[in-house]
Amino acid sequence: MKQRVLFVCLGNICRSPSAEAVFNGLVKKEGLQDSIESDSAGTSGFHAGEPADRRMQSHAQKRGYHLTSISRPIDPDLDFEKFDFIVGMDDSNVYDLQSMARDGEDMKKIYKMTDFCSKDGHFSVPDPYYGGSDGFELVLDILEDACEGLLNEMKG
Repeated sequence: MKQRVLFVCLGNICRSPSAEAVFNGLVKKEGLQDSIESDSAGTSGFHAGEPADRRMQSHAQKRGYHLTSISRPIDPDLDFEKFDFIVGMDDSNVYDLQSMARDGEDMKKIYKMTDFCSKDGHFSVPDPYYGGSDGFELVLDILEDACEGLLNEMKG
């Protein structure tokens, strides 16, 4: 049975599509595409139907990641059924996810991205939307670390 991960941020145009792309890159590198899949969504539907932010795409491409997802809002009934790990990028995302959880089983599926980091110092994946280039690079640095930790957790 496939394990499924849903990465979640506010608008689903910067952080969560990047997490999806970084994670998928690791899954592919380890040949685990048949047993693990991922998707991304936003707690807000503000950018629904849009591709990832161009600046985020540009920074990701420099590292070999291709952000192909189209923004969508989270659907609590569908997504809590389908996914085993629902991973928010910051405390606000986690809080929003917890408020959408239907029961205790849903609550057990909610994690914060940085919980999987091996390097100290980051308690969330900061939203780079209103900042400069350094913010997008920092997001990718954190996600590379956290996605590796998450994949290790899933492999047991």
